Amino acid sequence: LVSFGGIHDSRKSVKRQTTKKMSETESKPQTATEAKAESFAFNADITQLMNLIINTFYSNKEVFLRELISNSSDALDKIRFQSLSDKGVLGDAKELKIDIIPDKASNTLTIQDTGIGMTKMDLINNLGTIAKSGTKQFMEAIKAGADVSMIGQFGVGFYSAFLVAEKVTVESKSNDDEAYRWSSDAGNAFKIEKINDKSLKRGTRIILQLKDDQLEYLEEKKLKDLVKKHSEFIGFNISLWVTKEEEKEVDDDEDDDDDVDDDDDKPKVEEVKEEAKKEKKKKTIKETKSDWEVLNKQKPIWTRPKSEIKKEEYSAFYKSLSNDWEEHLAVKHFSVEGQLEFRALLFCPKRAPFDLFEGKKKKNNIKLYVRRVFIMDNCEDLIPDYMAFIKGVVDSEDLPLNISRESLQQNKILRVIKKHLVKKSIEMFKEIAENKDDYKKFYEAFAKNIKLGIHEDSSNRKKLADLLRYNSTVKPEELTSFKDYCGRMKKEQKNIYYITGESKAVVEASPFLEKLKKKGYEVLYMVDPIDEYAVQQLKEYDDKKLICVTKDNLKLEMTAEEKKKKEEEAAAYEDLCKKMKEILGEKVEKVVLSDRLSNSPCCLVTGEFGWSANMERIMKAQALRDNSMTSFMVSKKTLELNPDHSIIKELRVRFSNNAQDPTVKDLVWLLFETSLITSGFSLPEPTVFAGRIHKLIKLGLSIADDEEEEEKVTEEAKKADDDELPPLEAQEAEEMEDVD
Repeated sequence: LVSFGGIHDSRKSVKRQTTKKMSETESKPQTATEAKAESFAFNADITQLMNLIINTFYSNKEVFLRELISNSSDALDKIRFQSLSDKGVLGDAKELKIDIIPDKASNTLTIQDTGIGMTKMDLINNLGTIAKSGTKQFMEAIKAGADVSMIGQFGVGFYSAFLVAEKVTVESKSNDDEAYRWSSDAGNAFKIEKINDKSLKRGTRIILQLKDDQLEYLEEKKLKDLVKKHSEFIGFNISLWVTKEEEKEVDDDEDDDDDVDDDDDKPKVEEVKEEAKKEKKKKTIKETKSDWEVLNKQKPIWTRPKSEIKKEEYSAFYKSLSNDWEEHLAVKHFSVEGQLEFRALLFCPKRAPFDLFEGKKKKNNIKLYVRRVFIMDNCEDLIPDYMAFIKGVVDSEDLPLNISRESLQQNKILRVIKKHLVKKSIEMFKEIAENKDDYKKFYEAFAKNIKLGIHEDSSNRKKLADLLRYNSTVKPEELTSFKDYCGRMKKEQKNIYYITGESKAVVEASPFLEKLKKKGYEVLYMVDPIDEYAVQQLKEYDDKKLICVTKDNLKLEMTAEEKKKKEEEAAAYEDLCKKMKEILGEKVEKVVLSDRLSNSPCCLVTGEFGWSANMERIMKAQALRDNSMTSFMVSKKTLELNPDHSIIKELRVRFSNNAQDPTVKDLVWLLFETSLITSGFSLPEPTVFAGRIHKLIKLGLSIADDEEEEEKVTEEAKKADDDELPPLEAQEAEEMEDVD
């Protein structure tokens, strides 16, 4: 097309140049070599063109049934529209319906309707002209103020029949003409002949002679599934001719006759017992019956005003849509008008599906319809991943579809739909939150989804934050919201405090809460692993900063006396802090006095922007973790000492009396390793820590190590000639002092 455009432009340029030259030399006569340009029409190899249309427009062969049913629906819409002004057009065929008849004997599938039908010229123009849409032409003709909705747009849907059929026959009867038969095998030509079929009063019958490898479309279950998937909400009844086997009980008279014929002695026995046993025997036989079964009993309730729809109707529709055995928890029914118009019906289930966070599952449960014809249910851009549990339908009258009607062509449209769906879903969640019991069920099932939304959806983060619920130090057994937390905050409190950990029991006993509890500040318990990711994005709520009590940016408000006391203690413990940092080396970044401890001797805190102890635990548990990230994300640890604790006080005294005291080093390492455990970290060398504990136990029980015994024996042997004996009692006394 680009090259044709280029030729066209070049021709215009040549024409302009020629005109200019002729104006300059008007007297110049026309030479014999100059001639007028000739026009030619494009030719097409019809067989090849049909092959391209059939096999490249559609990615899935099953859509042929959707296309043919949609065509029938349009035909029914046309006759219904005409009947509004002239009821006589319906004639004897007043019932507007679509019938599907599979015939395994002849390998044919028939789709027939009681629609407007086609005249001979309609068959030639609509079926014989590729890409000519009779529906589109009809819609343009009645566009002025007509309240009618039809599906056809492109004029190629009919040819999808050749995806599964080697020959297609169309028999049609219009009120304006006799009945005619159109037939083709997708070659260069088609045939039209007049027929005399009294059963075809009005409408169209399409007979597909199926290919040998497409006979699955004669199976009852396959046809039911396709209609349910693609055309369930067509506005006319779609009936399938089904064959069923029924069991029926009948009198066993025939068996009695057979018995009489088989055995001559039998009648005498039966004659004797005839009076005693008068009840006749029964037998079960199977009867084969054929009848029509309506496939689209569930109607598109989203097209009706929500004030007219009962709760039971919503519930029945939800179960039909989702195959859930339970009722929905909440529903949101709305329509959007403006540049883009659509109706939507969203449901929130009561339980989370077992495969909610599986990577290979379907991205969402929103079905997209255009004029009640199913388009797709796997559109990733229709709703965000964290709302994948929402089930529902979106139906638009006019969306820019590609020619196969299998996908949307403009991402901008999808973004608008997505924005509205997310907005209305959050509104639905807030409506659920008004009922405490319902929201408890919802939060137990979908709390992870809300927190994932906090992490991923920056535009709706504030709205989603209102939906979060946590246990806290004030309400350990009840869930509380950020809004309720802010309502209980003390006047001097400026921040929202929270703690992350492995479980509620672990965080309740954490040393990080000691001073906060003493001051009466409420702390939220965040014990879900995804909370760590959520709070990385949710920095504040209602202009109040979220502060993790396990990190070094916790600054509690202090009085003038408390500040003065802290300065004095910092000066008194300065040497001990330096010595402990020297002993621990690279294990800690620094050793300081703590503001957050009241009962524990010490704790380990992390930097404000690094991983917390809980996050470090979570990342180490990842099966496919990248170890290169661990090196720069693991935060430097700060050892905080409680200057009011007896152990720290005695340690300072021991250090001030003898800076080289060997016991100080062992005690510092013990304090550090116990702080690792109480602060939520894992021990890098558990056996070393166990060795220190075992040594303390032995000293407490006055048990000497075997190695120490041997060393003492060796020393005694060397000093056997000396007059003085080793002061064993003094050594034992020193050892017990070490234990003390």
